[in-house]
Amino acid sequence: LTEADMRASLKTLKRMAEKWVPFNYGGVTVGADITLLREREVDYDQDRNTRKIAEVLVRKVPDDQQFLDLRVAVLGNVDSGKSTLLGVLTQGELDNGRGRARLNLFRHLHEIQTGRTSSISFEILGFNSKGEVVNYSESRTAEEICESSSKMITFIDLAGHHKYLKTTIFGLTSYCPDFAMLVVSANTGIAGTTREHLGLAMALKVPIFIVVSKVDLCSSGTVERTVRQLERVLKQPGCSKVPLVVSSPDDAVTAAQQFTQTTCITPIFTLSSVSGENLGLLKVFLNILPPLSNSKEQEELMQQLTEFQVDEIFSVPDVGTVVGGTLYSGTCREGERLVVGPTDQGRFLRLKVGSIQRNRSACRVLRAGQAAKLALGTFDRSLLRK
Repeated sequence: LTEADMRASLKTLKRMAEKWVPFNYGGVTVGADITLLREREVDYDQDRNTRKIAEVLVRKVPDDQQFLDLRVAVLGNVDSGKSTLLGVLTQGELDNGRGRARLNLFRHLHEIQTGRTSSISFEILGFNSKGEVVNYSESRTAEEICESSSKMITFIDLAGHHKYLKTTIFGLTSYCPDFAMLVVSANTGIAGTTREHLGLAMALKVPIFIVVSKVDLCSSGTVERTVRQLERVLKQPGCSKVPLVVSSPDDAVTAAQQFTQTTCITPIFTLSSVSGENLGLLKVFLNILPPLSNSKEQEELMQQLTEFQVDEIFSVPDVGTVVGGTLYSGTCREGERLVVGPTDQGRFLRLKVGSIQRNRSACRVLRAGQAAKLALGTFDRSLLRK
């Protein structure tokens, strides 16, 4: 299109998006926003007159917590910079080079003292309908992040030390991540549990992308050697992946669009949590990253019987027993009665769902594929097991 036609077309598309009505919303206008992902000039004729081509992302404005929710498991060897990277992404502040960004992610005193993750923790990163990052730098609570976001990334921070490998395997198998992010330190390369974590993700058929961290500590030659080492491993029999080094926003868009369970592409990012180098490319990738299941498959899952896998059980004062986990199929509504079990005696309990929380924010309905916590009232929690 010409410059004038392109401006007019984008303006028309924006008006169409604002009046967009999904087929399953009963004629209620929901609306959407558009984001210009990339624009190129191409030669139109022999006189080298140019025209423009644009690629636009259209995303629905969220309503009733109907945001797109993806779970990303964070893997990598100990001291590779996993928790620091998550702290920078979710808190919106760069690290000081001594681990300041990761302090808010640790759950135990010994983790703060050693700087090593030993338990599973969850962090959230949001994107609004315009593709802008929503994190704790602008929002004080998780509820505010959920309200402002049309897409949520839930990071599952897993342990890197070999001592806690069982905990890492539990996190990969129980929380059903959509994707896995393997963090590799640029100065050490493939070391420790890196190969084991890569093998686990491959065995479980979890699509994986790689982040080479700490590039600010190394020369460009060291970073290139680490990337080449990763490329050799990915091309080996058993992996058979096609590595794609992301070095521009254009590469990030292409990688996100082609990165699914059925393709063999493995994006590789090189970045620094201290200087912020190439951090924006990872954010662009996460913003465009599509869900693995389409809307039709999601609807079919929601029509099945309700099945909720319990991964954690704890008690809350004045609330009672609360269970956390993932809804594999069906739907779950506040006030609905569910059959929970089996107990150690092989019995099932009929309990009422008092309330539901997703990402620390209350919601009325839980749909297949979503992780949440359910309040089941006061009873002997020892009867239940994970």
